[in-house]
Amino acid sequence: MMNRVAINEFFRTLQAQNPHPQTELAYSNTYTLLVAVVLSAQATDVGVNKATKALFSVADTPEKMLALGEEQLKSYIKTIGLYQTKAKNVIALSQALVEQHQGIVPDTREELEKLAGVGRKTANVVLNVAFGQPTMAVDTHIFRVSNRTGLGKGKNPLEVELSLEKRIPKEFKQHAHHWLILHGRYICKARTPECPKCVVREFCQYKEKTAGAGKL
Repeated sequence: MMNRVAINEFFRTLQAQNPHPQTELAYSNTYTLLVAVVLSAQATDVGVNKATKALFSVADTPEKMLALGEEQLKSYIKTIGLYQTKAKNVIALSQALVEQHQGIVPDTREELEKLAGVGRKTANVVLNVAFGQPTMAVDTHIFRVSNRTGLGKGKNPLEVELSLEKRIPKEFKQHAHHWLILHGRYICKARTPECPKCVVREFCQYKEKTAGAGKL
């Protein structure tokens, strides 16, 4: 496992490289963020953004989404995996927002997870991005990076989330999940990590670094 000093330097380095990391999902308000995150399950941000560009131009509130209807919604998101199930969930969560929350996305994990299609990871993303809460949304990238580098170990996303929450210094928690997602997406890739390009490789505990992974 990475020690405390190394963890501090790991995040200090990522912070220096990208002080204000942002989600790569396109959205215009808290509702469209929620919908985009729901649609992004088992799909790429790029693919979701292509579909939602047109969708959000006509339905950027729960009321407008309900007026659009499930069948019309499907026509906008049919290029996204599992689109039929996701369309049902988006309509259901929009209905719940209108009926139970005056059309406003709630700012607590408990209420978010009651919405259709919203699990712990989705709730964590919305809480972090929309409401500034220091949550850790563990996707496949963060799960891989955490276990590989020694930042936080776990056999499932929840174990990794709890491990990271204990080990990441408070000053880095707000942006930590974005730094790790982006690092996993572009550098610490699943099949062949690009260790020679990695700015935090000297702190990483991974024993099988790819060639040329010496210090900068």
